[in-house]
Amino acid sequence: MFKRLTKELFSKASEYSNSVLQRDPAARSKIEVFLCYPGLHAIMLYRLAHYLWKKNFFTTARLISAFGRVLTGVDIHPAARIGKNLFIDHATGVVIGETAEIGDDVTLYHGVTLGGTSTSQGKRHPTLKNRVIVGAGAKLLGPIVIGDDARIGSNAVVLKDVPDAATAVGVPAQIVRCRKKTEKCFEAYAAEKTDPMMKALDDLKSQVKSLEKQINALNNQKKEPDTKNRVDSPAKTR
Repeated sequence: MFKRLTKELFSKASEYSNSVLQRDPAARSKIEVFLCYPGLHAIMLYRLAHYLWKKNFFTTARLISAFGRVLTGVDIHPAARIGKNLFIDHATGVVIGETAEIGDDVTLYHGVTLGGTSTSQGKRHPTLKNRVIVGAGAKLLGPIVIGDDARIGSNAVVLKDVPDAATAVGVPAQIVRCRKKTEKCFEAYAAEKTDPMMKALDDLKSQVKSLEKQINALNNQKKEPDTKNRVDSPAKTR
């Protein structure tokens, strides 16, 4: 059983290494990815812990998960469900909760949290579908669904569903772009997009300036003498 599991783990590690080489220009070889990428180590330990979790070896699975957290800085609950080729770049500070679900070819950057907003049992963590990219420091909270090919900006706080092929940024996150699924792009930081909070502040500044102009115009009208309605007093006669 463990021989088959070990063979499967190394097979998945090889597949993972190939996917990293395709997505990370800093990666130079499969052996470099295998030895130096903590995201790979975290995934391999998760696969082992998840296998044991499904066999009801809960404590052993949690121990392996805890060891993986210490080794890599990635905290993945053994019960989480993760698809093929999850790429955790830089790895440090990533948290994936118990009921989280991740599809195929997803990319997570450091500091990402797939967390819950409830202490009740049942589904309470996010679901990420295929080919999602989540920028550094983003927090996805609650049983929300992030659609295929969606992009989450860095440091965003996502509390609602994000549709397929959409980009969400800000706190709380707002949709700033929807595109065709066939359109290839990398928008994990949404650098060319407008932050909804900054846009709201800019709109507010414009309204304040407009009101100031109106007030100044009214003040100038009050200061002008009323020559139309003024009647000159009659000249005194001697």
